[in-house]
Amino acid sequence: MRKIIVHEHITLDGVIQAPGGADEDPSGGFAYGGWIGPYSDEVLGARLRKQMSLPFDLLLGRKTFDIWAPYWPQHADIWPGVNTAVKYVASHTITSSPWQPSVFLNGDAAEQIARIKQQPGPDLQVWGSSELVQTLIRQDLVDVFWLMIYPITLGAGKRLFAQGALHRAFQVTDSTVTSKGVIIAQYERSAVLD
Repeated sequence: MRKIIVHEHITLDGVIQAPGGADEDPSGGFAYGGWIGPYSDEVLGARLRKQMSLPFDLLLGRKTFDIWAPYWPQHADIWPGVNTAVKYVASHTITSSPWQPSVFLNGDAAEQIARIKQQPGPDLQVWGSSELVQTLIRQDLVDVFWLMIYPITLGAGKRLFAQGALHRAFQVTDSTVTSKGVIIAQYERSAVLD
C-alpha cells in the first residue's frame, strides 16, 4: 500500500499559508507570504533535496497545482522527478493541463484517493495544498507528516489542523534542527492508539 506523506512548512502557531512567496496565497487578506525566506540554510536545503529525490507521485490541491504547473516544467534542474511524477489533482474546476502526467480527481476526492493508496506505485507526496490536507486529515488518510517547523508565529493564516484532527498517535522517526532553528521532523502513524 502506498503512503500519503504530507510535507508542510509550518509556524509555531500552526500556519502553513504562503510560505514561499509574497503572492503565493494572499486569500483572506494574508499579508505574510514568503515567511520562510530568512530561515533557509544548507541543512534545510539538503533535507529538502533528500525528500525530493525519493520515488514519489504527487497529490495536490488545485491551487497548489495552479502555482506549480507553470513553474516546475521550467525548473526541472531543481527537482528532476517532479515533471515525470504522476500528479493527482483534487479539483472541481479543471480537468486537463499541459503539465503531464496529471490525473484530475473530480467528485469525491477522498474516496478516489483511498483507492489510489491501494494501488501499486510510489508513495504520494502532498506539498502545501491546505484545503486538500484538511480532507485527508478528516478522512484519516495521512500516514506521515514531514514537517519543517519554523521559529516564528504569524497569528493569522491557514493552519495545518484548521478543522481539528482524529485521535491518532504518531512517532518521530527522523528529526534534525537547522542552524537557524527550523525543526525538521518526520511523524509516522503509530499503533499506540489504533
